[in-house]
Amino acid sequence: MSARYMQPLRIATQFCLLFFIIWLGLRFYQFVTYIRVGADHTFIPRPDGVDGFLPISGLLGTASLFRGGGVNLVHPAAVVMFLTVLGVAFLLRRSFCSWICPVATLSESAWKCGYKIFKRNLRLPVWLDISLRFTKYLLMAFFVYSIAIAMSPDAMTAFISSDYHKTADIRMLDFFLQISPLALGVLLFLLAASIVLRNPFCRYLCPYGALLGLIAMLSPLRVTRNIDRCVACGVCSQVCPTYIDVMHKKSVASPECIGCWRCISHCRFNDALSMRAVVKFNVPGILFAILLLLLFLGGPEIGKWGGYWHTAISLEEYTRLLGK
Repeated sequence: MSARYMQPLRIATQFCLLFFIIWLGLRFYQFVTYIRVGADHTFIPRPDGVDGFLPISGLLGTASLFRGGGVNLVHPAAVVMFLTVLGVAFLLRRSFCSWICPVATLSESAWKCGYKIFKRNLRLPVWLDISLRFTKYLLMAFFVYSIAIAMSPDAMTAFISSDYHKTADIRMLDFFLQISPLALGVLLFLLAASIVLRNPFCRYLCPYGALLGLIAMLSPLRVTRNIDRCVACGVCSQVCPTYIDVMHKKSVASPECIGCWRCISHCRFNDALSMRAVVKFNVPGILFAILLLLLFLGGPEIGKWGGYWHTAISLEEYTRLLGK
């Protein structure tokens, strides 16, 4: 069966999740507003899924968990989502980046608009592209070392229980509500760059994506090219958003592969490309999509079942933290 349906399915998934994330953010804004303003506003319970936007807290909690400190009960959903996304990367490559991540959704929309306007996307010289890509791995190494390695278990426990960490979600909200001119300028620059370049933040600066890419190299799934069927038309390499030279590879093991299926969807001759497991099992697109959603949505359900989803911070504690 042709995999052409995978791009409409992926894009629909992206925007459904983006709208859900916007709704989640609005609910959290209403919760914080109620605490700050008081009874003049209707009480809205804190949406636990907002912790998924705290990857640093997720990394901290995961490191504490594996070093005997137990689950981070301040932002437990951050740990659950962090482990879930790592699991998705291991089993289904960096599909989180191309199917779920809201930043990647907006960035992809921007460069596609740029392509329609300018009839092309710019590509940096190879030497500059490789140099800039190294930046995200440096950032990843900094965060992993400083949080997961350099911090002692006692320091982790103390930081998790600190008021600073407890208000990480609120400070994340305030970053956008009270954005500084510098931060706004950086965001506008990245948006403008995304119109002419393909996913510049994801490609050059995202430490989360760098970590997922390294884990995805261990994934049992890879885009595989059937050499006997391939006519070397080059379309697969042209449509790859991360510029992988798919046409000249037997299988794609690159950490830059984001599991978007664009190369497979655009292959027009004899289905020369497919997503295959190491045991040579051909994974149909619809099965890939179902597994992705089951894994991503199943993680939170397991967290809820285990009692590691709802924050231990009470409404009274949030009131104290916000100075009411």
